[in-house]
Amino acid sequence: MLVHEGAGRNASIDRRLGCSLAAIAGAVNAAGFLAVGYYSANMTGNVSALASGLHEGHLELVLSCCGLILAFVAGAVMSVLLVNAGRRRHLPSIYARSILLEACLLGLLGAVDLLFSAQPRDPVLAYGLSFLMGLQNATVTRISGARVRTTHMTGMLTDVGLELADWLESFFHPVDPARRTGTRERLGLHAAIVLSFTLGGVSGAFLYGWWSALFLLALAGLLACLALPGALSHEPMAEHEPSSVQAYGEKHP
Repeated sequence: MLVHEGAGRNASIDRRLGCSLAAIAGAVNAAGFLAVGYYSANMTGNVSALASGLHEGHLELVLSCCGLILAFVAGAVMSVLLVNAGRRRHLPSIYARSILLEACLLGLLGAVDLLFSAQPRDPVLAYGLSFLMGLQNATVTRISGARVRTTHMTGMLTDVGLELADWLESFFHPVDPARRTGTRERLGLHAAIVLSFTLGGVSGAFLYGWWSALFLLALAGLLACLALPGALSHEPMAEHEPSSVQAYGEKHP
């Protein structure tokens, strides 16, 4: 699921990728909030808090939100640089290696949470987790052709609404069966990702409350297990570029 791209991907591969990484992202997001009081993947909320902080003259809040936003963007930049470098070298495992890097860095953040007090623990955790969420989201977005995003749900819920409307309308205004099938597959994919993120968040809140830093270490191990099969893959890389956004069930022109 972290090797195939473009035409080599289908709804089943994207569902496995999206659900597994969305569950981990939800758990990380919840654990990060309990640890430092910020949602590491919620850039909409952080930008809104930044605007509110500017209005109220709350400099500390402004700087914190700027740091979270910049860290998220830096993670996305790092992901694309790694993926592009890997593609130039025809490394089929580059996407999996990016996620494996995320696992290693998450393990380091778990160690920071375990070993240090509020300073420097809190800022390192807050900015570090935002960096990792940016890295994960960019990696998944690139390999899936932007069909899947795993660290924030605004876009996924919008897609659920769009696809639900199209699917319901298809019963009253007949459409091509392949188009209806594609709509149903996309609806199932995005709804499953939202559910996985939610369940991951609930589990993360409880488990971090019980295990604290050990939970981040456990998540790092789980993420590494998901990435290792792809990271060790020797499957040849296709020569095409990652696909642009394309709906399942639609045909190439």
